[in-house]
Amino acid sequence: MTAAAVPRDVPRVIWSWALYDWANSAFTTLVVTFIYSTWFSKAMAPDEVTGTAWWSRAVAVSAILTALLSPILGAAADRAGARKRFLAVTTALCVAGTIALAFIPPSLPNAALVALVIYVIADWGFETGYTFYNAFLPQIASPERIGRVSGYGWGLGYAGGLVCMGIALVGFAGERPWFGMSTAEGFNFRATNLLVAAWYLVFALPLFFFVPERRTAALRLDVGATLRELGGTLRAIGRYREVVKFLIARLVFNDGLVTVFAFGGIYAQGTFGMTISEVIVFGIALNVASGLGAFAFGFLDDRIGGKKTIMLTLVALSVATLIAVWAPTRAWLWVGGVLIGLFVGPNQSASRSLMGRFVPERHQAEFFGFFQFSGKATSFLGPLLLGAAALAFDSQRAGVATVLVFFLVGGALLLLVDEPRGIATAGAADR
Repeated sequence: MTAAAVPRDVPRVIWSWALYDWANSAFTTLVVTFIYSTWFSKAMAPDEVTGTAWWSRAVAVSAILTALLSPILGAAADRAGARKRFLAVTTALCVAGTIALAFIPPSLPNAALVALVIYVIADWGFETGYTFYNAFLPQIASPERIGRVSGYGWGLGYAGGLVCMGIALVGFAGERPWFGMSTAEGFNFRATNLLVAAWYLVFALPLFFFVPERRTAALRLDVGATLRELGGTLRAIGRYREVVKFLIARLVFNDGLVTVFAFGGIYAQGTFGMTISEVIVFGIALNVASGLGAFAFGFLDDRIGGKKTIMLTLVALSVATLIAVWAPTRAWLWVGGVLIGLFVGPNQSASRSLMGRFVPERHQAEFFGFFQFSGKATSFLGPLLLGAAALAFDSQRAGVATVLVFFLVGGALLLLVDEPRGIATAGAADR
């Protein structure tokens, strides 16, 4: 299929694409942030502080692997015209790893290490899949609607996480789990991974059926040619200065987001004494706020531009982080948490749409590989810094306070980005 044969702004295509966000958000919501990570720190480690440190290292390893491999795989997908095939492989890897996590009990020898290795594999599949998924955005949405279409995806993603977590709360984490499910060794909590895997697999299917793929050449994987093309892009990257400046800014402020996602539930449980069920309710509220924010701010993005939208969210996220660190009571934690939720979604959505405006058509997956690189290359620093501060001060509050640095520095770097120039450069490259 050629580029001309792929129409934009087709409702069935847009919603099929956005539904993948609905599908994969179950993994990041239940496994990464609220249920499995929280249960792991409590049941798999000697104590919650140690569990926090162990989990942070696994998050860091996954981030490094994603950063190293995403640009290479993105270039390969562009060259082979095989974004869907690459996305299918990474999706299957995440689903299989998530299933495996359900069957690692605390009594298994070296259970924590085995679980962390499997988690790294699953999380790498999840994160790398975004390289190919995001590359479809500028292909299916016109420049005038790319902000709201990105917002539809993020909004559906948070809604999907909300619905899936609601099911987990009622059917798995309650006093009487469904189907007479055993609670021995926390199996009812581990079984939420089975729910996540099924959810991910089923709702990802519409993208593969209904979203067309722009074929640039016959399907052929050539590692040497791929690396040469990637090297050529790197040598020519100076022509895309606004892309480079934006990716450097995102390299920093996304570290803060990664850390919030990985440790939000752990912080709520460890510092404020929330039970896992209460953490789930907290997560549901944050997902509602995030989904509404992503959906609403998508229209603002199309109106004022991606850069201004991201700057607005970073200011709000900085204020919300201060509230969460200072919070003397659970009520104030709720205030800070809901504010974080409200602006996390728009930040991610606007970042994706801004990148979509900046990328030349021929290298969409490759450039979104660099986008993933910017989100992961140093993202291990946030979790590691949080873990180190938590251990050094024996305080999760001290760890969470480190998030503020990433939002402030990233915002300062974003001020240097010239959005109109970046859009013009991408248009000139296409011509």
